Parts: sequence; C-alpha cells; structure tokens
Amino acid sequence: MSLSLYYHPYSRAAGTIWALEEAGVDYDLKVIDIMKGEQKGPELIAKNPMGKLPTLVDGDVVVTEAAAIALYLADRYAPALAPAQGDPQRGTYLRWSLFAPSVIEPAVMAKYAGWEVKDVSAGWGTFAAMLAAAESAIAGKSFVLGETFSMADVVFGGTLRFVIGFKQVEPTPVFEDYIKRLEARPALQRAEAKNAAMRKELGLQ
Repeated sequence: MSLSLYYHPYSRAAGTIWALEEAGVDYDLKVIDIMKGEQKGPELIAKNPMGKLPTLVDGDVVVTEAAAIALYLADRYAPALAPAQGDPQRGTYLRWSLFAPSVIEPAVMAKYAGWEVKDVSAGWGTFAAMLAAAESAIAGKSFVLGETFSMADVVFGGTLRFVIGFKQVEPTPVFEDYIKRLEARPALQRAEAKNAAMRKELGLQ
C-alpha cells in the first residue's frame, strides 16, 4: 500500500520527502494549498486536528509531526536506519532526534522572535548552550551514530541545515562538514529535486 503525505513545498512536509526517500517507500503527495488555507479544510482536519503539515497516512495509521514521521518510517520500513530496541545506540538516536524539535527549534525561535525568557525558565536552555550541545553531537564523527547514517541525521541534520540555510545559526566548520556529508546522499538529492519540481508545478518559482 502506498503511503500518502499531505504536503506543500513551502511547509515542513518538504523535509519529510527526504525521510520517505531514505526509507525507500512508495508514496503519493496530497498537495494542500496553504496559501489558500486548505490546511484548515475538513479533509486534513479529519486526519490532523491541528491542520498542520506534514501529515502522513499509512493505511489506518495517521502520523503527524515531522520528527515522529521520520522515526516511524525507519522503525516500520527501514530498520537499517534505526538502532533496534535494546541496542545501546538507541538512546543516542532518540536523544538527538528529539533534540531538534524540542531544543534547536524553540531556541532559534525565541532568539529571533525576541521572546523575553529567563535562562532558568527556558526548557531549551540558552542559545549558546544549544549550539554547543548540537556541535557535540557530531564533533569528530561523520554522523550522529558515528560512521553510520541513521534517520536521526534526517531529523537532526535536516533541522540544522534549515536553520543554517536561513542564517539563524552560524555555519561552524563542524556544522558545514556535516551538512556536506548529508547533501551528498542520493536520497536528499532526490528529495530536493522533487520539492523543486513541485514548486515549479505550483508556480511558486
């Protein structure tokens, strides 16, 4: 059965294409025109009450949130991309996969939105601490799990690539080298090509 991804190339669903390509699954795209507010229409709301993208439908299973979708795809369809239950590396895999949406994203948003948050009150810590921790995850190794690429790199690396691309985080040598390794992956190149083709098809470029 083909999976369906509710999608727009200018949404977080664009990053989910990379996860799907790495997983090697068949999927179809259900384009939601976020410019017209279709994400709040009855079809998507029935699947995801938040009316947000990405939303993945796999038979009777609905998965939302980009990180959750990526981890789900690895566990169900691409076990080589995820340490098995009981593998000690599973902890590292989950740690940095969840660090992306729960620490990197809010730290960046807080800084650039000008939020007044006391350091002791911010669950994501300080911006500087976030950067130091993120660097420590990949310093001296090729990927989050050392020399082995995993779906954690799609989530963690994809987030870093996004915030650096939008100049919200400085591209340190550690980050730059890591992103170059990610961009050499055929699955990411296919995903980028598909997103570009969809932008062109929708008249967005």
